[in-house]
Parts: sequence; C-alpha cells; structure tokens
Amino acid sequence: MSAVEWWIAGRYLRSRRASRFVSLITLIAVSGVALGVMALIVVIGVMSGLQKDLREKILIANPHLRVLTYGEGLRMDAWPKVLATVRQDPNVVAAAPFVLSEGMLSAGHDYAEGVAVIGTEPDTGHAAVTALARSFVSGDLRFATRDSGVDGGVVLGERVAQRLSVFPGSVVTLISPAGSKFNPAIGAYVPRYWRFEVTGIFETGMYEYDNSYVVMPRELAQRFAGLGSAVTGIEVRVRDPWRAAAVARQLEDKLGYPYRALDWTAQNSQLFSALKLEKLAMAVILLLIVLVAAFNIVSTLTMTVGDRTKEIGILRAMGMTAGQVRRIFVAQGVVVGVVGTAVGAVGGVLIAAAVGTYHLIALDPTVYFIDHLPVDLAPVDVVTVILASLAIAALATVYPSSQAAKLEPVEAIRHE
Repeated sequence: MSAVEWWIAGRYLRSRRASRFVSLITLIAVSGVALGVMALIVVIGVMSGLQKDLREKILIANPHLRVLTYGEGLRMDAWPKVLATVRQDPNVVAAAPFVLSEGMLSAGHDYAEGVAVIGTEPDTGHAAVTALARSFVSGDLRFATRDSGVDGGVVLGERVAQRLSVFPGSVVTLISPAGSKFNPAIGAYVPRYWRFEVTGIFETGMYEYDNSYVVMPRELAQRFAGLGSAVTGIEVRVRDPWRAAAVARQLEDKLGYPYRALDWTAQNSQLFSALKLEKLAMAVILLLIVLVAAFNIVSTLTMTVGDRTKEIGILRAMGMTAGQVRRIFVAQGVVVGVVGTAVGAVGGVLIAAAVGTYHLIALDPTVYFIDHLPVDLAPVDVVTVILASLAIAALATVYPSSQAAKLEPVEAIRHE
C-alpha cells in the first residue's frame, strides 16, 4: 500500500463532527476484539493450568508407565528378569517391582472401608520411581515401626486417615481377601486379619490417592496379597514423561508376550480427553466474541462507505483505481483488528500472569482439591489466538471494501 492510501485510511478512522457516530462504532469494534482476545487468552491459560496441575498430581503416586502381564490375574513371577531388561533401556531412569491389591481397613470402629493396597519399595532417593515421598504431611516412606506386636508399617492417604481418626503411631486392622481359611464350625471362609502401625500420612491433592491408598513395603504386600514371590508388575520412570508411550512400545517389543506396557496417559486417557475437549469447547465459544467484533468491523466499514460515498467518488474521478479504494478500507479494518488484538493480547497475558502468580481467584480445597485457580499460558496458545483474531478481522473487510471499490465516480458524487 502507498503512503497516500494509509493517510486516507487513517483520516477516515479519525473522528470529525459529522461522523462521530461512525467513530464510536469503530471504538466499540476495537473494544470487542480486545475483550474477545483477552477472554480467550485467559481461559486457555486457565484450562492449560488445570491440565498441568492435574498431570503433576497424577504423577505424584503414579509411575510414567507400568509393565504388566496379559490375563485376568495381575501376576508376574519372572519379575527379576523383566526388571533387569527394563533397567537396560537408556530411556529408563528408575524401575522397581510393585504390588497392587485391595483390602478392608478398620481402626477399631464398627465399620471398615475398602482401600487400594499398594506395595512399593521404601524411598530410595533419586532412584525412586514416583514422587510420593515428597508429599508427606507426617512420617515418611521408610515404614519404620515402634510397635513390635504388629505385622508391619503402612502409610495412609490424608482423607482416609481423617475419616478413621488415625495418626502416626496408631494401629489399624486390614482385612486381606487372600489367605482366607474355611471354618467348618460356621461353614464359611474366614478372612485373615492383619495389624499394621501407621508410620506416615501423605497428601497429594489427588482425590483418588488421598481417599483410598494404603501403601506398605513391597515384600509385606506380597504376603498380604498371597502372591508369594510374585509381584503385580514393574513401575518405570522415564527421562521424558511425554515419551512414555513410545518407551512403552519399545519395552513391549523387547519383552514380548505375555508382557505389556501401559503408560500414564493411557491409564488416564478418558480424563485428559475430557479436559482437551472442554478446552476446545471453551475456545470455540469465546472465539464467537471475536466473531461478533468482526461483524462490528463489517458494520463500521459499511457505514464508513456510506458516509464517505461522495469523497470516494471524488477520489475515483481524480484517477484512484478500484483496487486502491479497496485497499483503503481493508487498511481500516486491519488497523481496527491489529489495535484490538494488541490491546487484548497484552491485557490477557497480564491478567493471566496476575491470576497465576498472585493466586487472585481462591478456591475451596475441600471441594476442588486446589486452593487457587492455576494458569499455564503457553506462547503457542497466545500466538494462535493472535493469528486467529487477525485473520477474522481481515476477512471482515472483504465485503465493505468490495462495495466501496464498486462505486461509480459519477453516481458516488451525486450521492446525497
């Protein structure tokens, strides 16, 4: 575009007494684009923050991937050989056997609760597979007991401990489905009762873990689940969590049948799919605000064409081509889109940063399991919003600029 075309476009955007209403509509269009972009950036940042926060909480007590066996029974007998093969993979940082079973937990009350019993290795620092050891409210993951009359030590999720009113040092009873013996006197199987000392309480912020997990040493869990020397599978931590699926396929190829590898994204696929769908839906809904602002741009330029019809006719009579007239009104719409997008982008980034840094939006942790609204604003998301907004603003100029270019000089000059 030439300097003359830009100068005329800028002059049309400036207010004058006879066209202040058009200028007000222009201001409204700019504000609409800015608000739409601002809302879109903030909401996308919040949705990404929720995804990131959830991902981090899932990986507190969940490994990057698990090596299991096919079949109904989760049992792995030759696990030392499998463990050695897994640890040879260069992508694997740590690996350890684990046991997964269920039981009924009681603290001497008239009721018992169903819990997930996890058997894991005591915390080994940098060689630990999960970050559970860093989430303790009290105690630790060493399972050190002071009561010699118990079967061993266990750590509980914070919500389980609260409901049962137990603390480190308390003794709880865990009923195992394995090891039941038939009692001919009553004609039924009697389950085995285990007595454990609570050696720690953890709080991950993840409802499933805090509400139902009971963790004990792996060897003790093997006896509790009746597995003997077998385990449920192998837990694995890899260098890059986002490559866990690829590493899982490599391990499956190395180990062969009957072994399979399940990464953390596959284990929680429904949850993450729901979050992605919700993020996409929110983005589409808020993008409608930008579309409404684009209609404001169309109406503004259309009114400008009507208000400047005689001037356009004079410009055409002086030798300005239809293409130059079209570019003048395209420039007007682009300026509105660029200014609105710039204001909205800066405002959205600042608001998102303030909400994430200063925790401006507080939440009830007993309901939402987080005490504030998290924000994680990726540069690619901001750039995508900006490009989409500019593209919509540019498309909004097509119709009014074409109408201006079609005006005949004589008819435009005669226009009243």
